[in-house]
Amino acid sequence: MSVPFTARTRPRLPWRERPAALAAVAAAHVIARRPPARIRALLTAARRGAAPATAAQAGAARDAVLAVSLSCAGQGCLPRSIATALLCRLRGTWPTWRTGVRAYPFTAHAWVEADGRPVDEPHPPGYYTPTITVAPEEGPPRTSRPETSGPAAP
Repeated sequence: MSVPFTARTRPRLPWRERPAALAAVAAAHVIARRPPARIRALLTAARRGAAPATAAQAGAARDAVLAVSLSCAGQGCLPRSIATALLCRLRGTWPTWRTGVRAYPFTAHAWVEADGRPVDEPHPPGYYTPTITVAPEEGPPRTSRPETSGPAAP
């Protein structure tokens, strides 16, 4: 599932940020080979406990992915979008991940959205009809330990 797209210039990424981006890209290439229902299930599980990503956070994750992967910087919209979402998750947030189609001419595409808008995409919102969406969880992010109030029992 891909639409012709090439980044104008590949962003630069500091060395200390490369391992996380490379891990997200590697995982994305494995996940992208799975059937659509499995991709949705894996990404739904990955988003648990994450806060919604802002456009700036999702844009920074996308830039990091483009900096470390030529395949994601080219026509690899599916691994690019999955890697962006996974890198956001490694940083504690989750964007809205989507796949969609356009009927005429037929094209399929995968992208991430934040703050209700596609992140760094060449087409306007509504250009594609969404087919799969994995949005951030509703409600506040969960904490790992329940908070207690009041004095402890003796």
